[in-house]
Amino acid sequence: MKYQTILLKISGEALMGKQQYGIEPDAAAYIAKEIFSIYDLSVRVGVVIGGGNIFRGIIGSAKGMDRVSADYMGMLATVINALALQDALEKAGVSTRVQTSIEMRQVAEPFIRRRALRHMEKGRVVIFAAGTGNPYFTTDTAAALRASEISADVLIKATKVDGIYSADPMKEVDAVKFSEIKYIDIITKGLKIMDSTAITMCMDNKIPIVVFNLFEKGSLRKIVEGSPTGTLVY
Repeated sequence: MKYQTILLKISGEALMGKQQYGIEPDAAAYIAKEIFSIYDLSVRVGVVIGGGNIFRGIIGSAKGMDRVSADYMGMLATVINALALQDALEKAGVSTRVQTSIEMRQVAEPFIRRRALRHMEKGRVVIFAAGTGNPYFTTDTAAALRASEISADVLIKATKVDGIYSADPMKEVDAVKFSEIKYIDIITKGLKIMDSTAITMCMDNKIPIVVFNLFEKGSLRKIVEGSPTGTLVY
């Protein structure tokens, strides 16, 4: 395998399927099968999932809600998604643990780095929920932070497009896809694939990022095996 330890970042919207909001069981089952395809290769896997399918802090703030309160609500949304993904993974035959940045011992373990590493050594997929536990930080930043803490070989960002483009390919027919791009170029070009805090953290810790289309079946396994898929950020 090209990568032995990975951090997979999944947006909350990936769980919506064809719905406008919420969690679609078929979408969760599909994601679980994709993760199983690399779990079966004895790759150590950590997962950070967003909460956009349930609640977005920035939207709540725009409607007049206090930003800090809204962000905490968004963190709780990620816990709901983490538990849904855990259920789907275990039905697919994957041993898992959920760790949260906000303590809620009845449903998940608190995040403890050494315990997370131990779970991964034992072959368990660890799902990191509740972001960083702090407002004003996105789940992309949480993914970069957890990737650094578990010494991940790569941060794999799952999206609905097959890589990073010069513009939104859904809106601009002339958008050019990058096979590779440097961290600093993402920031200077203003590409909105991840927030600048997350990009900077990966750059400082020399963690490459691969952006790919989660809904191209088998693409996650191709990345882990070393096949050129999506866009590499280095």
